[in-house]
Order: sequence, then structure tokens, then C-alpha cells
Amino acid sequence: MASLDRVKVLVLGDSGVGKSSLVHLLCQNQVLGNPSWTVGCSVDVRVQDYKEGTPEEKTYYIELWDVGGSLGSASSIKSTRAVFYNSVNGIMLVHDLTNKKSSQNLYRWSLEALSKDSSPTRVIVSNGDYDREQFAENSVPLLLIGTKFDQIAETKRTEVLTRTAFLSEDFNAEEINLDCTNPRYLAAGTSNAVKLSRFFDKRRDISQETRVR
Repeated sequence: MASLDRVKVLVLGDSGVGKSSLVHLLCQNQVLGNPSWTVGCSVDVRVQDYKEGTPEEKTYYIELWDVGGSLGSASSIKSTRAVFYNSVNGIMLVHDLTNKKSSQNLYRWSLEALSKDSSPTRVIVSNGDYDREQFAENSVPLLLIGTKFDQIAETKRTEVLTRTAFLSEDFNAEEINLDCTNPRYLAAGTSNAVKLSRFFDKRRDISQETRVR
């Protein structure tokens, strides 16, 4: 695997939204039976075929960096996390569809990861304020992932999906909504699987461009 191209993708979001379960499903194609809290950062690897089924197809691997979700205001927490934010090719922003606050906090997560200074001890995070234009020239692509879709009541789904559509627009990102305990949401041929492959392929393109420069 060392000879394959490498792509680094951050997985960010509040504690309890299901990041570890998502990463396990993406990398092992299995449901995580007993998820636990992530302390610091956990890294798993997914093997991916770039532009599968085309003459350009090439196998590479994706490192998914599952960053612990304590969003506390302590600067020491942020500065510690900053070491994980270097040389990133893409970011998955994960939120719990049944928890509106976890969705709102994605603005702060994006600010923390994308506004970091060159020094890992100086991460800049605003007090929840988000200016869409601030990251207009951001070169790190984003993917918005909503979890626990199965737990949304039928009568609430339209309301929730309307809210996530606004999030997707703010981040200029495609969105995937799923249940991490059911692999069918990412089954081959589904719209979610297509969006995921498109996201990973773009991340490899970004990685290659960075390497050439």
C-alpha cells in the first residue's frame, strides 16, 4: 500500500454524531458494533479506485482522520487539534440530523480547520459567526454528511432536509444523509455512493495538483 497515492481527509463534527461509525462503515464496509469516544484522533484507511471503470482508473488510498469532537472553548484543545489540520485534501463535516446544534456547530468546525495559522498553536475560531465569503477561495473541498437519518420522524423529514440544504449551500458542498448502522445507504449505484466517489476522486485531483506544485 505504501506505493499507492495517498489522500488525507478530515472527519469533523461534534462528539456523538457518529463519526467513528461512519469511518468504520466507509473503510471496513461493516457496521461498528460498539462505538466509543474518540480521544485525539483516530486514522483508518479506505482503498479507492480513481475514476473506476474508465481508462484513467487507478487505485489509491484515503486516510480518514476522525478528530475527537470536543468543541470546547479552551485554546489548548484547539491548538492540540491543529496538528491534525496540516496537508489536508478534503473535509467531511458530520452532523446528527436529530440534533440541530450539531449542525450549527459545523460552521465553527470549518472555521477551526480552514482558518488555522501556519503555527499549530494559533487556531482562529470566531464565536460562531460565519461569513460565507470568508472561504470563497477555499481550495479544500467539503462534503456534508448527516447521520441518524432513520431516527427522523416522517412528519419532520421535509423540515430537516430543507435545513440541511441551506447548510450545503453555505459550504458549497454536496450532502449525504444516512444511517451508519445500515450499509444500504452507501450501496453501489445509490446517489450517496456516487456523491462519495465523486468527492474522493476530487480529493485525489487536489492531492495531485499540490504534489505537482
